[in-house]
Amino acid sequence: MKNSHFFAMLSRMKLIGRWGLMHNTVKEDISQHSAEVAMLAHALAVLRNTRFGGDISPERVCLLALYHDAPEILTGDLPTPVKYFNPKIKEAYKEVERVSAQKLLSLLPDDLLPFYEDLFFPKGEEALWALVKAADKLAALIKCIEERKSGNHEFDAAYHATLALLADMNLPEVNIFLEECIPSYSLPLDELE
Repeated sequence: MKNSHFFAMLSRMKLIGRWGLMHNTVKEDISQHSAEVAMLAHALAVLRNTRFGGDISPERVCLLALYHDAPEILTGDLPTPVKYFNPKIKEAYKEVERVSAQKLLSLLPDDLLPFYEDLFFPKGEEALWALVKAADKLAALIKCIEERKSGNHEFDAAYHATLALLADMNLPEVNIFLEECIPSYSLPLDELE
């Protein structure tokens, strides 16, 4: 059996920085980001199920979120203003991410491939992906809050833009999280008890 380089490549997520065009008081990598997005996505799924009568798997949402940026191991984190500058760049980058995901999956042994392929190329899970995307934006909002709390005004515009994007998603569980949980991110540790 051939050696599998898949997990060694995934461990490199901690080497890929985020927010590359902005001054950061605290550096963030895609490994940290993915863990936070996974926790947030899980919370959104739980909120949907408990408060809005949903019937989705929080565990599945969490797993999709954990792997959502794995292709960036090979592509790097392309800054949002570049990624969405125009439709051609956006489509080209989607193709680059697709090729990157295929390359990562090719590093798995054949018998493990089916367990990971649908994490990189899921089918028919739009409702779950909507929560992952919302969690991704919530993680960005939290990063902005933390940077602003440290006096870094570089994140002011990103904060307002991200808040507007979250409002436009019109997801009730996101609204609940914004109302009930986000204010705590502005508090010092002593006030979180």
